Amino acid sequence: MLSKTLTRAVAVNCFGNKLTRRILRSAEDAYKRMVEEMVEYAVRHNASQATLHKVFYAKFRAEYPWLPTRLIKGAYRDAARRAKSFRDAKKRGKAYTEAPEVKRVALTFSDAQDWRLEGGVLKLRIGGRWIELRCSNHKQLHRYLYGGWRLAEELKLKRVGKHWVAYLTFKRDFDVDPDPRNVVAVDVNENNVTAAVFVGGMLREVWRLETGLGHMVIAYAERRKRITKGRHTSDREVKTKLKKLRERRRKLDVARKAAKFIERLAEEHNAVVVVGRITHRAKEKMAEDKCKKLRHRIHKWSVRTLAKLLDEKPIQVVEVSESRTSSRTPSGVRITFSPLVIRTAVRGTSGRVRPVKIRLRVGKARGEVWERDVLGAVNIGLRYLQMGGFVASAPTGAHAARVTLVSPRLGPTPLAEISTVIGRYRQWGNVSPSIHCVIGFG
Repeated sequence: MLSKTLTRAVAVNCFGNKLTRRILRSAEDAYKRMVEEMVEYAVRHNASQATLHKVFYAKFRAEYPWLPTRLIKGAYRDAARRAKSFRDAKKRGKAYTEAPEVKRVALTFSDAQDWRLEGGVLKLRIGGRWIELRCSNHKQLHRYLYGGWRLAEELKLKRVGKHWVAYLTFKRDFDVDPDPRNVVAVDVNENNVTAAVFVGGMLREVWRLETGLGHMVIAYAERRKRITKGRHTSDREVKTKLKKLRERRRKLDVARKAAKFIERLAEEHNAVVVVGRITHRAKEKMAEDKCKKLRHRIHKWSVRTLAKLLDEKPIQVVEVSESRTSSRTPSGVRITFSPLVIRTAVRGTSGRVRPVKIRLRVGKARGEVWERDVLGAVNIGLRYLQMGGFVASAPTGAHAARVTLVSPRLGPTPLAEISTVIGRYRQWGNVSPSIHCVIGFG
């Protein structure tokens, strides 16, 4: 049985009187000076958090005796994180300055001895006295406070105008005990997420979630190009228009829905979720010798975002190498693909008929017909099962696997069934397709 601790952060708007705001502003100025000095030292001497404590703790206690001890500890914890992030960025060639710049800070209380949350009021001890901040009503705050989650000891406060935002962290322990022979293998592609479900080591079903993230990336790139054409990004009007773009929020919303869908599949089958391992370095290697537009699409690929969202769920997530999973059949035969576009009309639940376009890449090898994204998901699942020493198999007969297409907004709502391969590959003889599609658009 696997024990998993999940963490959730909730941002809560807080308001205080004039005296409270003045005290917090003074603490923020002192905190920023401490962080700036410690970050510079940590980068120059490659210092750890323990080293910063030895060098700076006594100095800052004497310089700022009115600050709580936990706030000073939070400052060198913050400085150590910033220095580590800067060193990692410099190693990857992403740092453009000699030292990190501290523009904004968030007051970090390292433990709960100097703050408490009581009756919708956040109480802080600064300068030997308790000050109060009134917290706004928050649905998520109530959900975690009274839903079995425990409040962590670290608190972060950030100033936004005349009010402050408190970042509260909640933790909860889950016991995860999936059947090791039940697997949901996930292949993350540019415009879809394909999940192959194995039950008892046998392929049971395949789901293809049409996300459209790749089309969204291209559309927003064209919009930014039109907005900035002939003008600089520092122009006030250009800045205003760029801020109104919602690319990150829309992509994150689709990724969260996809993660929720995969979580439901895993819970339904008591399965392990297996995802292909794609690191930042692998994405950079893929982008080498590519044109500017293709590099942008690879950079915006949301594979790591989805893997991170899945890891934040109460399910077991395992990453395996996805090398050559989409270029070879389960029997090891190399396969090439050609494009196939299917157009059909589907009547939704509202009664309207809308066109649906499905873009596939289909290939044939030794009498087996495979769709590329489905093949990738199936091979990822087989690779994990074989690593665990289990006997696993994928079907090769006619209609052995069903691929259900779903919309991340509406979920699985099967409305029509079409054959995806017969029309295109009839010239190959009496080879029946191994893929059947159920379209799920409302």
